[in-house]
Amino acid sequence: MVITWYGQSCFKIQSGELSLIIDPFSKEIGLTPPRSRTDILLVSHSHFDHSNIDAIPEGYFLIDGPGEYEIKGMAINGFPAFHDNQSGKELGLTAVYAIEIEGIKVCHLGDFGEEKISPELLEKIGEVDILMIPVGGKFTIGAEAAANAVSQIDPKIVIPMHYHVAGLKIKLNGVDEFLKETGAGKKTPQEKLTIKKKDLEGKETEVVVLKAA
Repeated sequence: MVITWYGQSCFKIQSGELSLIIDPFSKEIGLTPPRSRTDILLVSHSHFDHSNIDAIPEGYFLIDGPGEYEIKGMAINGFPAFHDNQSGKELGLTAVYAIEIEGIKVCHLGDFGEEKISPELLEKIGEVDILMIPVGGKFTIGAEAAANAVSQIDPKIVIPMHYHVAGLKIKLNGVDEFLKETGAGKKTPQEKLTIKKKDLEGKETEVVVLKAA
């Protein structure tokens, strides 16, 4: 499995010939959205920095909300969550996705904004190998709440997302505060994450920072 990050909450997950893209953004945010073909396209919510489906060539299976899906051997479960800590009154809902592929469970928290993960959502998500979590605050949880969510979920690998990077026009905090809150220390961003199930055996939680492609 190869995971590439494009900035904001946008990722590409590649497994052999099968690919999945999550939350493609509009170029209006100052970054370059992915334009490669994909088999499956996930959208957590309809905000312009998460739902630019026009950037992706046609031919994909679109999932844009909660539900259970089985596509080409990939199991995907979407669960509703609030985009803010006011029960959605300010920013509405976002979807949290649990994706199982190659025997690895990846959880993408979308624009999660609640103060903490509810016991109900935690149970639905289940055990997680790789967690993609927003950390930049302003419109989602920030560093402290994200660190607490990591403790709740207890994944093997954490990939922070939705934080300030060079060129981004949306005002968000950087990743450093989250790294401090989790005790991860300074991290050198990686171009991509290549991982196999055997690499996760016996692994304790590790934060991996990716470079925006």
